[in-house]
Amino acid sequence: MKVFSQEPLRTLLPLQFEVGFSGGLEEKPTNYVPAEVPGAVQLDWARAQGWPPHWVANNFENFGWMEDKHWHYRTTLPRVEKTNDQRVYFVSHGIDYHFQIVIDGTLVLDQEGMFSKVELDVTDYPPGTEFSIRVRPVPKFAGAHRPKAQAARSVKPSVSYGWDFHPRLVPLGMWDSTHLELRHKTSILSTNIQTQLDMQAARADLRCNVIASGQSEGTSVAWDLSDPDGNMVASLRMPLINGAACLQTTLQDPRLWWCNGQGKPELYLSAVCLLDSLGQCLDRRESRLGIRRVRLVMNEGAWLEPSAFPKSRSTPPMTIELNGRRVFAKGSNWVCPDIFPGTLKRDHYEALLGQAHAAHFNILRCWGGAAVNKESFYDLCDELGLMVWQEFPLACNTYEDDPRYLEVLNTESRSIVRRLREHACLAMWCGGNELFNWWSAMTDQHLALRLLNANCLELDPQTPYLPTSPVMGVGHGDYRFRDDEGKEVFQMFANASNTAYTEFGVPGPASVSLLESFIPKNELFPPRRGTSWETHHAFGAWFVAPESWLFTGLIEEYFGPCKNLEELVQRGQLLQSEGYKCLFEEARRQKPYASMALNWCYNEPWPTAANNSLVSWPAEAKPALQSVAEACRPTLLSAKIPKFRWEPGETFSVDLSVLHDAHVALPAQTVTVFLAIEGQPELAIGQWDAPETTANTNINGPSVCTTLPSCLEGIFRLILRSSHVGEADLTSQYRLCGPVRGRG
Repeated sequence: MKVFSQEPLRTLLPLQFEVGFSGGLEEKPTNYVPAEVPGAVQLDWARAQGWPPHWVANNFENFGWMEDKHWHYRTTLPRVEKTNDQRVYFVSHGIDYHFQIVIDGTLVLDQEGMFSKVELDVTDYPPGTEFSIRVRPVPKFAGAHRPKAQAARSVKPSVSYGWDFHPRLVPLGMWDSTHLELRHKTSILSTNIQTQLDMQAARADLRCNVIASGQSEGTSVAWDLSDPDGNMVASLRMPLINGAACLQTTLQDPRLWWCNGQGKPELYLSAVCLLDSLGQCLDRRESRLGIRRVRLVMNEGAWLEPSAFPKSRSTPPMTIELNGRRVFAKGSNWVCPDIFPGTLKRDHYEALLGQAHAAHFNILRCWGGAAVNKESFYDLCDELGLMVWQEFPLACNTYEDDPRYLEVLNTESRSIVRRLREHACLAMWCGGNELFNWWSAMTDQHLALRLLNANCLELDPQTPYLPTSPVMGVGHGDYRFRDDEGKEVFQMFANASNTAYTEFGVPGPASVSLLESFIPKNELFPPRRGTSWETHHAFGAWFVAPESWLFTGLIEEYFGPCKNLEELVQRGQLLQSEGYKCLFEEARRQKPYASMALNWCYNEPWPTAANNSLVSWPAEAKPALQSVAEACRPTLLSAKIPKFRWEPGETFSVDLSVLHDAHVALPAQTVTVFLAIEGQPELAIGQWDAPETTANTNINGPSVCTTLPSCLEGIFRLILRSSHVGEADLTSQYRLCGPVRGRG
């Protein structure tokens, strides 16, 4: 039986803000407009002025001048009915980025950083007191050699300064939940629940550390723990001593949290309560707890490299071991789902994460160029069994050993770790994106990365840490269906040998209906440079390839001239679908030496005309997501195909295999291989009696060959069918390209 009430004990009171801009901190705005919190100052101003959506055409350019203004929020403190035992706090979970809080004309806080919570006791200020938040201009490093490097001396996500899928539009303002909070004077400041699962996954030792503000005689802490079915499994109580308590318990044969495809993501309910001397609850915190052990271990065979003298260091561990079981990580790179993170709510995350779960993903890499997500993102990942690779906000820049920067990074990173460390989904920490490459020129000796490692070790020692991605042995790229040397995706990974593929991409256009929503009608077809197509990243988005990310020339080389927009989109999406299917399956085929396949990227922050994303903004799946879902099924038949385009009379040869990530054995089966050419009956070209497949193991089969018939034309299909009878359909299909009339 629980020892305390379940009624809410903290009352959240909304605040109504106005916002305006000026040329300096001390200069007051000449005009204020209503502010929506959470949100962004840019959206508030645009809304008040009646501007058109920032994501249509090149409207985002209207916002550029806002970067260099000082933005002033103002409100007045309301009358709050309270008892003598209650206090009133101003609480904000995120203000972006460098700001001051002034109450009744007095500066009470000057803070840099958008990820550290603000809590100010405002109990003693009378109703009607003026309360203002002054937000400084966008931080810009004066020595920056390119736009995104302007973020290199701040803990501000660099993607907002402009990327190949994100326009330059840098948010400012209150971006996370902000309110007044009425609470008891004796309240919980923090809880930290640590879980230690033994190597046999048969016993879990749990420790709950509680720190409280204020204390009276007889104050105690109660901790109740319920299993996923709601049954109480532990109920502890101990006195609060010097504002702190540490409660410990042990669970035998705990129900474990598993990632998608490996088992159920079981979640316990933890409830911590402060009790007065009469047993009345003064404050309470509830959270869900997943019991699991996650480690990064050496990939199979990695200790054997290098194989000859002179010896060097082996590649670092990149295989996720969850609860003692090695798991092949299948997933994608997650970027912020909107240019303005302040607009995001649970339903935004839910729409995207539900599709990731349905695609059989078990991990998302939260890329270091973007903002750290709001709490509901991690709650949903806990529920869905989606592991999270969490990066700190460092990406593609040189973050030098500047004392002021390191001071802010220290504060911000500790806030991030404390907030996320109890989530079951958190699988690893990472310093940031592409920091060991020439364009960032950092090493593991840079103080920023040493600091992040030290903070993770101190605050969350059981969670793995990587300094960056890629590290040695890990692959990033390519991001095209075919490179400058004529090598298609079908050859790119076939000759690679990496422990993990954590970025790779194939671009594809958005749907016709989405394109029509943000590209003016007179610019829609044919796509041209200098129009909204280029503004939305269809041309010149990536300096390596001027045709990025639409590649109209490549599409027409394979399929011939496009007569209309619908034809262009359908053909471009076909290339993306088949390219991604090939890459995911090839990465999986290289298991156990390879242990991860995470494409670039999953989603996008605004509507791109063409991009490597699987899901268009805001949550519209491209056809490629279904192809990737097929390639990420726990078990499937797979064909290693040497190329995409074929001619009549060529020898068509593919290598067969069974890709099997499930933790149970797969019975023996007969695999039959067919070619399906339009207007012709299916042609059986081979058969394989595949033996039983042990748990979490691939098996390789024979090659199947045939001479392509003279009737080959247009898109044809390769089909692998199984005799297996079970819940899972193991059949796989691939679309390939034969001669096309009108193709030059």
